[in-house]
Parts: sequence; structure tokens; C-alpha cells
Amino acid sequence: MTRRPIDIQIPDLTGRRAVVTGASDGMGLRIAERLAAAGAEVVLPVRNPAKGARAVERIRERVPRAEVSLRSLDLSSLASVAALGDALTAEGRPIHILINNAGVMTPPERGVTVDGFELQFGTNHLGHFALVARLAPLLRAGNARVTSQISIAARRGSIDWDDLNSERSYDAQRAYARSKIALGLFGLELDRRSRAQGWGITSTLSHPGVAPTNLLAARPELDRHEDTSAIRMIRALSARGILLGTVESAALPALMAATDPSAEGGEMYGPRGLGHLGGPPARQRLYAPLHSAADASRIWAASERLTETAFVTT
Repeated sequence: MTRRPIDIQIPDLTGRRAVVTGASDGMGLRIAERLAAAGAEVVLPVRNPAKGARAVERIRERVPRAEVSLRSLDLSSLASVAALGDALTAEGRPIHILINNAGVMTPPERGVTVDGFELQFGTNHLGHFALVARLAPLLRAGNARVTSQISIAARRGSIDWDDLNSERSYDAQRAYARSKIALGLFGLELDRRSRAQGWGITSTLSHPGVAPTNLLAARPELDRHEDTSAIRMIRALSARGILLGTVESAALPALMAATDPSAEGGEMYGPRGLGHLGGPPARQRLYAPLHSAADASRIWAASERLTETAFVTT
């Protein structure tokens, strides 16, 4: 089957500073590359410096005039998040775009972050919550667009308020979905609070559909020592242009949510193909687990308490 090319127009981003987590490979790298090609100065906070250096090299090969640099970040460590926040604050430059893209998915056994949180909840949600809180003054200074990358896994399920860290019971897929629901609720609450308090920050959500990224590939650090059967199937379907997206198309919803002048706060973007698994990006209805403003306020309060991080925007 011949796959029709999918792309979007990205506006001129000259003079804007963008920060993209999880950009050392996969769709995060593609997102960073497209932002750089549009003229943005792109900061890549990475956990693995060697992998990050290869990503910078690739971006500069494809975008010779790219303004791109590395910073250190391990989202599973609140101390690392704080250090990045301090470093960027010391630089004193407004941030105009922040894309919360990094994540871990379905480690077979329950793992924990440096701070003792369930690995997916701690990395996918709490790490990004703390990062946004630390960068809030710079985001406000840049009238920033903050885009949080959730997942179609957030279509169903709910937060277990009595077991946020999956200590009583661990199911890898359920914990992953909950981490993405939490991130989505936070993104929506961020936009509500920004509007109410005049922060000037616009917060949007995106999801990539399904594409052959590295989330389900072999990850020895997650005790996953070989590719999952799911990623092998995803690669095969994607290569044949059947239902699913590519790494390139999976990057487009976040790019649209983060850069399209018509995108509004509190909106979600994802592929508009069958089942929203692939296809061109478009605005989509929020998933049912994201509808409750009370849940969003509650996850905000819980996240402030767990991370011991408060939002201070001045």
C-alpha cells in the first residue's frame, strides 16, 4: 500500500526558545528537528548525553543553521528536574514553547523513581508537573505554549486516588494509562489557572496515535530485554501503511498543538484517521477521563504535595 505523505505548515519561529523533553530519538527528535527548521532555538534536556549528542548531530545535518543545545534532565529524579529549572532560570531567557514529550511505557515489573514514586506516574506525570512548575516564570515571560503529550491509553480508565503509586496493585498498562490521564488533567488545569490568574501561558494536549517509536522496544533499564510483540506488529503495520502512523506523522499533533496560531488552550490534538491511530493531525474531543475539572484540581493539589513543588509565576 502506498502511503500518502502527511505534513503541516509550521509558522516562522525565529527568535523563539523551545524546550522539548524526550527528544533524543523517535518522534521527540522529529519534533525538535521541525522546530529548529522553523527557526526556533531548541533546547534538548536529555538523560543520556551520548544519545543526546547524536540527536544534536542529526538535527544539524538536516538543518545546517539549527540553533540547538543539550541540557541534563532525568524526569525520574526531582533533584534533576530542579537542577534543570535552576540552570534555565539562571540563563534568564523566556521560554516560548515547552513540549512535555518524554515518557516510559509499561515496564513489566513495578519500578520506582529516585524519589520512590511508581516509575510511570513519577516520570510521565510528576516529573513534567515539577518541570513546568520550576519553569513557570520563564514560561510566563514568554507567553508560552505548553503542550503535554498524552496517549490513546488515556481514553479509558481513572485515577486511583487511594493508590496513586500502584503500591497495592500493579498492572503495567493500567498504570501507564493513569499516568497519562494525570498528565492530561494537569495540562487542562494549567490552562484554566493561567486564564483565571492571567499567567499568559496557553496549555494544550496532544497524542501521537500509534506509531513505531521506541516506547515498546527493548529497554534493559526497564527490565524489558527484547522488543515486545506489540512493537513488532506496530512496525509491520506502519511499514505497510495500514491504519497506523509513522514516527514523522506521530510528531505532527504535538507540533500543531504547540505552534498552530489557531490552537486554543484546553484543546487536544491527535491523528484523525480511523480510530485516531494514524493520519493527519486535527483537534479532537477530550477523552472522558479528562472531563472532570474537580479531578484536575485534585491531581494538581496531589502533585504539589508529592513533589513538594509549588507554582510561583513571578
